[in-house]
Amino acid sequence: MFIRNCWYVAAWDTEVPQDAMLARTLLNEPVLLYRDTQGRAVALENRCCHRAAPLHLGRKEGDCVRCMYHGLKFDPTGACVEIPGQDKIPPKTCVKSYPVAERNRLIWVWMGDPAKANPDDIVDYHWHDSPQWRMKPGYIHYKANYKLIVDNLLDFTHLAWVHPTTLGTDSAAGLKPEIERNTDGNGTLTISRWYINDEMPNLHKKVASFEGKVDRWQIYKWSPPALLRMDAGSAPTGTGAPEGTRVPQALQFRHTSIQTPETESTSHYWFCQARNFELENEQMTQAIFDSVVEAFEEDRTMIEAQQKIIDLVPDRPMLPIAADSGLNQARWLIDRLIKAESAQGDA
Repeated sequence: MFIRNCWYVAAWDTEVPQDAMLARTLLNEPVLLYRDTQGRAVALENRCCHRAAPLHLGRKEGDCVRCMYHGLKFDPTGACVEIPGQDKIPPKTCVKSYPVAERNRLIWVWMGDPAKANPDDIVDYHWHDSPQWRMKPGYIHYKANYKLIVDNLLDFTHLAWVHPTTLGTDSAAGLKPEIERNTDGNGTLTISRWYINDEMPNLHKKVASFEGKVDRWQIYKWSPPALLRMDAGSAPTGTGAPEGTRVPQALQFRHTSIQTPETESTSHYWFCQARNFELENEQMTQAIFDSVVEAFEEDRTMIEAQQKIIDLVPDRPMLPIAADSGLNQARWLIDRLIKAESAQGDA
């Protein structure tokens, strides 16, 4: 069961160019994404109401889309505006249209009650299009439930074991995070970890202008259903990073990890690792991107294998350990929203 009354990412802006259409399954629903003649993103049900032909196999005609099975034509609201060989169009001849918003280079789609869709509720990811930051957008398809990815992102101890040559250091396994939970609205988690006088992870070493021990940080702000923003970095140890001082040579990153359920056992994953230094160095942009992809592939291997094991005996519970505090609180926030929506539906 999915949370429906919230904004979900459907694509990076570059995934939906002006002259093409994109088919995506979101929350078990087939969705068609395209742009109208003004460049605005449109999201329609990717299923012709006549004979269930997928509209992404059709063609764009101005602001509309024509099904290439029997020629029905739909406007951006989902209304059928033409049926070849038929003058009268029945009012029920339509497809579902979804509220859409573009923010920070992401195309967001509202999958629930359209009357509740408010673009002001969209989480801010300003580093995606800020001139003070540089990043390369990424996408991964997962053969796993989105909650398993959320678990992984909010579990820091796995860094020492899954990512020993990329993101992790030996200290990652034992350091306990500070966790703050806010239950206002949909709720948020803030998870902070500081590594004082520690080694730099290899990803940081590849781009650092200094050597030696560092004070480094990972500060997660997570919002349900699966929206992660992270402030991370490394500074020469003893230069005041824990107190808020960022010396010029400090490495500062802003990380994005966003998941949207595709089905109960598959997920979409959008990510980037932005930086505020050497902004014109395209080789560095690519190197950081490649390092993040390498680490995420390590995660994906483990999580997809985990999903296969779970599918064999889906009712068998997983036993918690102390390191699960953050991910358990995230699941509590997700379950709280699902129960609230279910109660409203029953009412």
